[in-house]
Amino acid sequence: MGEIFAGLPWWVKWIAVPVIALVVFGGLIASVVGFVIGLLFKVLVLVALVGGLIYVVRKFTSSSSSRSDF
Repeated sequence: MGEIFAGLPWWVKWIAVPVIALVVFGGLIASVVGFVIGLLFKVLVLVALVGGLIYVVRKFTSSSSSRSDF
């Protein structure tokens, strides 16, 4: 791979080739990044809902058990 870029200027290796790669694979990269962000958001929502459920269940079970003590 190094022989291919040996006679080319530095800007071809470090500017032109990455720009071409972004143009060619830009849609794929954007869809992967969007999928990962969506997945992280769904995981965050799941953790919040499960945490809220555990909080509500513990609050009601502790209040009902303290009521039965009286």
